[in-house]
Amino acid sequence: MNIKHETQGRKGSFGIFENDTKAGMMTYTMAGDIMIIDHTEVDPAFEGRGLGKELVIAGIKHARQNNLKIKPLCPFALKTMQRMGDEVSDVLF
Repeated sequence: MNIKHETQGRKGSFGIFENDTKAGMMTYTMAGDIMIIDHTEVDPAFEGRGLGKELVIAGIKHARQNNLKIKPLCPFALKTMQRMGDEVSDVLF
């Protein structure tokens, strides 16, 4: 699996790919130094492999590298980060 990060203005996304097939994506909008995760989805053919969590982790790494905070409005991202607990408290808004 390969994760690609793309940005366009205040919007961005992380896509996860197997070979050239897009298996899932997570989208966000920037509000100052806050990365608002608004959607995470995984193609049904790729469910159950932990790809959604990998996308959230990619977002967390990006936030740390760029001194950003994350506000997870997406229910999946919120639940994933809550399960990670103190491990992500440094980036949680």
